[in-house]
Amino acid sequence: MPLAEVVRSGFVEGVHRGSVVVLDAAGTVLAGVGDVVSPIFPRSSNKPMQAVGMLDAGLPLTEPADLALVAASHAGEEFHLARVAGLLADAGLDEAALHCPPELPVGEQARAAVLRAGGGPTRIQMNCSGKHAGMLLTCRAAGWPVDGYWRPGHPLQQRLRGVIEEFTGEEAAAIGVDGCGAPVLAVSLTGLAGAYLRLVGAESGTAPGRVADAMRAYPEIVGGTWAEDTRLMRGVPGLLAKVGAEGVIATALPGVGAVALKIDDGGGRARMPVLVSALRRLGVDAPVLEEFAEVPIFGGGLPVGAVRPLW
Repeated sequence: MPLAEVVRSGFVEGVHRGSVVVLDAAGTVLAGVGDVVSPIFPRSSNKPMQAVGMLDAGLPLTEPADLALVAASHAGEEFHLARVAGLLADAGLDEAALHCPPELPVGEQARAAVLRAGGGPTRIQMNCSGKHAGMLLTCRAAGWPVDGYWRPGHPLQQRLRGVIEEFTGEEAAAIGVDGCGAPVLAVSLTGLAGAYLRLVGAESGTAPGRVADAMRAYPEIVGGTWAEDTRLMRGVPGLLAKVGAEGVIATALPGVGAVALKIDDGGGRARMPVLVSALRRLGVDAPVLEEFAEVPIFGGGLPVGAVRPLW
């Protein structure tokens, strides 16, 4: 289903197709378009649920900022890297223990700074290094082997699968290898939206409540200074948001509802305009939504069009 159009100089030169579901505060489908019941890989939008599973398994974190990092896809800014290094040091580990691949930061400014300094890819700079550090600390706390902590059959990954299935209300339809090397489980957009609604509805002090509270208290750790989900959580009080690769994002606002969507071609530029249109169906309004309502298209260095929602 076409969800957004690409307009250049008044001419529609392309469309982005996908699916989106909107749930009300009770978890009932309020609106939707496309296929919202077939499984997709939510990619990093699964991270808040994985963080809940780590806490349930004994992850010994008391600082909310550290917990936000475990659920993050960080931009590789200095404050991100220092916190990941600190988590590893607390467990008597170093960067070599991380299974995630060496990469440059995903944040443009952080990546440019590394290259200017003559640096290159490292494991700690990979945007999922916080999640992997959390997995290592969980294994240490639970008495599970650190070796192979990323394998689907490892006790840690079995525990995390159970939590994702519990929160989405669905059995994982497939298990894949995420970009960071850890397992990624396939669920529907409806299940994903419902999971986020459960996260924001959880009582403070419970594992899901702690994860949701930590992410909303430290949105800059979840993404980065200029990250989409960071800016959303800053701009809409109480909103929980987490992007995933391949055009995925999930959000929820307590007492209001939840949204989950995927852009079929995996492109990120249509994700936010479509999300804004969906949040407005829930009556959500904030200045930050105006910033994301359309994505500018440039020609000759000047704005000549936009990516704008059709739904």
